[in-house]
Amino acid sequence: MVKPALSSRFLLTTVLATAFFSVRGYSESAPSPSSHTFTVSGRDFLLDGKPYQVISGEMHYPRVPREYWRDRLHKAKLMGLNTITTYAFWNVHEPRPGVFDFSGQNDLAEYLREAQAEGLNVILRPGPYVCAEWELGGFPAWLLKDRNLKLRTADPRYLHAMDLWFARLAREVKPFLMKNGGPIIAVQVENEYGAFGDDRTYLTDVKQALVRYGLGDTVLLTSNQAGDLAKGSLPGVTSAVNFGSGNEAASTAALEAFRPDGVRTVGEYWAGWFDKWGEEHHQTDGKQEAAELSAMLKKGYSVSLYMFHGGTSFGWMNGADSHTGKDYHPDTTSYDYDAPLDEAGNPRYKYALFQKAIADATHTAAAPVPQAQPLATFPVSSFTRTASLWLNLPEPVASEIPLTFEDLGQNYGYVLYRTRLDAGEGGALQLKGLHDYAQIYVDQKLVGDLDRRRDQDTLDIAKPDHAVMLDILVENTGRVNYSHAIQTEQAGLTDGVTLGGKALKSWKNYSLPFDDLSRLHFSAEPCTGPCFLEASLDAQQPADTYLDTRGLHKGQAWVGDHNLGRFWSIGPQYALYLPGPWLRKGENRLICFELRSESKEHLATTASPIYGSVTHDREKQ
Repeated sequence: MVKPALSSRFLLTTVLATAFFSVRGYSESAPSPSSHTFTVSGRDFLLDGKPYQVISGEMHYPRVPREYWRDRLHKAKLMGLNTITTYAFWNVHEPRPGVFDFSGQNDLAEYLREAQAEGLNVILRPGPYVCAEWELGGFPAWLLKDRNLKLRTADPRYLHAMDLWFARLAREVKPFLMKNGGPIIAVQVENEYGAFGDDRTYLTDVKQALVRYGLGDTVLLTSNQAGDLAKGSLPGVTSAVNFGSGNEAASTAALEAFRPDGVRTVGEYWAGWFDKWGEEHHQTDGKQEAAELSAMLKKGYSVSLYMFHGGTSFGWMNGADSHTGKDYHPDTTSYDYDAPLDEAGNPRYKYALFQKAIADATHTAAAPVPQAQPLATFPVSSFTRTASLWLNLPEPVASEIPLTFEDLGQNYGYVLYRTRLDAGEGGALQLKGLHDYAQIYVDQKLVGDLDRRRDQDTLDIAKPDHAVMLDILVENTGRVNYSHAIQTEQAGLTDGVTLGGKALKSWKNYSLPFDDLSRLHFSAEPCTGPCFLEASLDAQQPADTYLDTRGLHKGQAWVGDHNLGRFWSIGPQYALYLPGPWLRKGENRLICFELRSESKEHLATTASPIYGSVTHDREKQ
């Protein structure tokens, strides 16, 4: 067996990294040219012409605080990995058409520098579709404004947008290809396309675009589940197989039957699973996973663990699952994934098991398991100031029919839809194509809620004896990231509203992206209904912690300018990860947007995540 963790390439990389980079800040210069090569020959990857076994783990830069990238990458190296795999997330880098952001948390080039400085190679998965339990599978929501545009097809409008994305992405990552002295050894073409379709023309279009912008001058690969290999692969492109625990023998056999003389490689070995709101928390069998990892490595397979470290889908970035297009299962903010490193970046028992499996298969000595960093708790004040949503509405946009988020130029958050009902106007209120969760108010009094997750779109409205104001507050709880449903994932009220079978017209649409909370007007007055609640957290010695959200119902939480994600009392997640680097010494401002404020809400901190049984109590939603 090759000893990948001790190759000459890594020794050279470490020397170069020490010379040119520091742990906390790196030079902005691109890697210098290198004579290293990474190629394919028959069943093997070749590094500088010699057989090389890739032992990788997945970790996504937007899901890990930038301040912790190096720490997590170092722990990957200590576990025995020689490669890190990551998607490039189109929607975080191009939030508006033609407006790109590769700064701060989105600084992919810096992430690649830090991986190289740790002696790790990189497999880059630029999509354009990534799945990843990520909002709309990584596609920018604005693509959905044109309802005729078809994602993941040869539609020229879609391909044009993809072209512009790849062209801009290439400027960031092309210097980091191995031929240019960087760590990128392979680039993936699309992602699990065989589970979506079998249009080779489209798949070839994606490959050609990568080549056109200089990202194809390395090993290219596709990645699919065993039953989709034929539909999702391309001639001349390395094919990897994806599967979870219990399926190692069958899935590797399927790959070998499909490509008898091809590279033995696993694109994703699912070393855990993700959670969905209103469904039970997942924990998987680390002993079985370690045994299967050992078997694959000893057979000479290259393997990438999905995930090595899951992290957190901060902000609005959780996706949703749907297999039929009619079912809807939004994912939690936590993307812990029951991975070898937990959400806070500490090793769980799987870490040592996987580390031993890798050491045994590569005939190397395992490094000591990193010590867990203790989490802290901090005092949190009661909610001392509030801001009612009703008193903080922006100027509305008028329309005859309700506008979608995309029509309003809004990607995430909430939209409030308002119209008038005449006396005697009532009956069955139907929100056709509700995406995704709605609260219905009559004269600002809550009369019910509707949840796409529960296939609800109709609520009876009593006939008023006088004219009233109807408000419908809609939350985008995460666009579907899987299946053909992605093509119709406009958010909001997507197909009109009827009352008693009659279409309601003349709407005011209030766009509520909640991307600038500085405009809110807080006061000491109590607030009920949809409200912003303000508290303070005292951190004399900032450290990682969790916000205990069991005293809240449903909404979103921020610390300072950082959007921590969603909370929802239906479970299974009852605490939000709060990274220590996002706290400042002393007082920190906490803001929660709470849909059901009753002046009883409260927050606390906890030194560990909280998972619990789910509840379907409507009063707690």
